[in-house]
Amino acid sequence: MTADGKTLSNTGKFVGKFLDLLPSKSLVERASWNVRLPSNNEAIVIPTQVNYVGKAANLYDRGYQLSGSAYVISKHISNTWLWDRVRVSGGAYGGFCNFDTHSGVFTFLSYRDPNLLKTLDIYDGTGDFLRELKMDDDTLTKAIIGTIGDVDAYQLPDAKGYSSLVRYLLGITEEERQRRREEILSTSLKDFKEFADAIDAVKDNGVAVAVASPDDVETANKERLNFFQVKKAL
Repeated sequence: MTADGKTLSNTGKFVGKFLDLLPSKSLVERASWNVRLPSNNEAIVIPTQVNYVGKAANLYDRGYQLSGSAYVISKHISNTWLWDRVRVSGGAYGGFCNFDTHSGVFTFLSYRDPNLLKTLDIYDGTGDFLRELKMDDDTLTKAIIGTIGDVDAYQLPDAKGYSSLVRYLLGITEEERQRRREEILSTSLKDFKEFADAIDAVKDNGVAVAVASPDDVETANKERLNFFQVKKAL
């Protein structure tokens, strides 16, 4: 709960009664749930003139050990490589990536994209982009500042309460958060180069999913020999 001191004092006894009514852990039957979907390239076909193209893989499965520099690198990939190639040159409404540091899944995504295979090729070229990257100190500093602004963004009380709850459930300590901050602030060009090997997991073992037009899916399957398993949306 997040509230002012007076409200917390007045509601404390009611919250306590509510918590006492909840079943104990011994009475809760834990359900087994396989959260992983089959690792198949899949296309969902709809009558559209644009596509939504994603490709993802788990970097932890390839042995990557999380460093705070990954936050800086993934943000830079979105703001430069994907922006320039997927949006500016490719004509998509949006192109970006996301690294879920809790699960290890790194995802590339495009939005209202006139391309399909071309966009997948751009995703696969990200590792080479990082290896060949040249960056001066000013550009690196701006990337670090932008990342810290996201990590320690201003929050209203309700958002602070929710963030605290999530960190508690995930077991994220203040010591770990401080360590990530220090890793972000010490990010170097060398970290970008080293991350290239980790992100190649998406190229080599990633799963592609697209919401696309029938013509684009047909072309993709001809060029990649039944690249997608096709489903038609109702």
